[in-house]
Amino acid sequence: MTAILQLGAIEWVFFAYFIVIYFVYGMLNVFAVFRIRRYLEINEFTASENVFSSLDIPVSVIIPAYNEEASIVTSVRAMLQVEYPDYEVIVVNDGSTDETLQKLVSEFMLQPFPEAYRKRVPCAAVRKIYQSARFSNLRVIDKENGGSKADAMNAGINVCRFPLFCAVDADSILQSDSLRRAVRPFLEDPDTIATGGTVRIANGCTVRGGFLESVALPTNFLALVQVVEYLRAFLYGRMGWAELNAVLIISGAFGVFDKEAVVEVGGYHTTAIGEDMELTLRLHRHFSESGRDYNISFVPDPICWTDAPEDLATLEKQRIRWQHGLGQSLSMHKDLFFNWRSGPVGWLAMPFFLIFELFGPLVELAGYVYMLVAAFNGWISWDVAGIFFGLAIGLGMLLSTGALVLEEMSFHVYPRVKDLLKLFLVAVLENFGYRQLTLIWRIKGLIGWLRGKVPEWGDMKRSASLTSE
Repeated sequence: MTAILQLGAIEWVFFAYFIVIYFVYGMLNVFAVFRIRRYLEINEFTASENVFSSLDIPVSVIIPAYNEEASIVTSVRAMLQVEYPDYEVIVVNDGSTDETLQKLVSEFMLQPFPEAYRKRVPCAAVRKIYQSARFSNLRVIDKENGGSKADAMNAGINVCRFPLFCAVDADSILQSDSLRRAVRPFLEDPDTIATGGTVRIANGCTVRGGFLESVALPTNFLALVQVVEYLRAFLYGRMGWAELNAVLIISGAFGVFDKEAVVEVGGYHTTAIGEDMELTLRLHRHFSESGRDYNISFVPDPICWTDAPEDLATLEKQRIRWQHGLGQSLSMHKDLFFNWRSGPVGWLAMPFFLIFELFGPLVELAGYVYMLVAAFNGWISWDVAGIFFGLAIGLGMLLSTGALVLEEMSFHVYPRVKDLLKLFLVAVLENFGYRQLTLIWRIKGLIGWLRGKVPEWGDMKRSASLTSE
């Protein structure tokens, strides 16, 4: 204790950084616990009373696809088997250069359909619209490549017929009751303009005929670590911010939006790297500046399963893009910072993301390096360095294991004791090497954003879970 009190200003900066960030995470965890408990209680009542059985709002599911020949048929089959009374599936083939369109035409008996096209939000030219002869609620839009997922989403918005649209990645599988659960916030609160759902890792799961047949953990270590990351990010990260109506990201893998609200703000930004976060921030900004009541909600159920990278090269590109997109989105909507109308979004969430998520990797990595150099040169004692590393790594483990405990207490997706023990082990091991590696990737993304360099994406290598039937 005496040694800590004798620390200099630099050492205290690093200690304060970790104390503040984990305090905020801890508070978000508390908010998430109460919100999940309340959600489960309401869910039990509405399920038993069948409260919303005749009130479901029609939904258009939009699936943007670029070179997704390996998984597109499985994904579309899964969407067509969702349990919902009135919905349509719109696949947007964004100028694919592989067999994506041909596989869709063959599998679903697509035929050209002469449909009036109203361009309400900007996108690249639409070549042709197809209607399935097998499924009356399936259409495929073939368009020129617009250079971004956002452009493909805008094309889907232009042709969707229903008041709500659901954005789903082409490598995602929805559970059968996903839409019903995701739409419920719109029925409970008429001011709801968007809602996100929890995303889980599909690697290792068994998918047959478009159905998620069984849930299992991946055998690939990188995918296994991402299971823990996603639990931590969704279960108490976004759940906690949702309690304050300060969710900054509705994941592109699964989110439901009020179509007119999105059209009102101009659709997806076609040059944004993180188009999902940018749209969410733009909705916050537009509705707060206009003084209108609104709610951006989050549903905690495990309702969307997505493919995760299983090799370092693909994972690195993904994290670089995420960090670049974070910086770009915060910069594009900097007017929200400390705006008297922005509420918790501009006064809490955005400053936190700026300091601890965008520039945090620099501070954390600098802290590791400085403490080691200082200890080797005798500027601080090894006891102090040990306390610092214990604090940084120990609190990281605590947050990850806390997310696992919250998962086990609420949704119990991984019922086998062996799986839980494996996840707890990964929650410990990720702090030794993997976490530091992701810090470097995030710093590369930050530097790329500061330099104005647009990151490459490359082809996403799919796991066997979605590429085989």
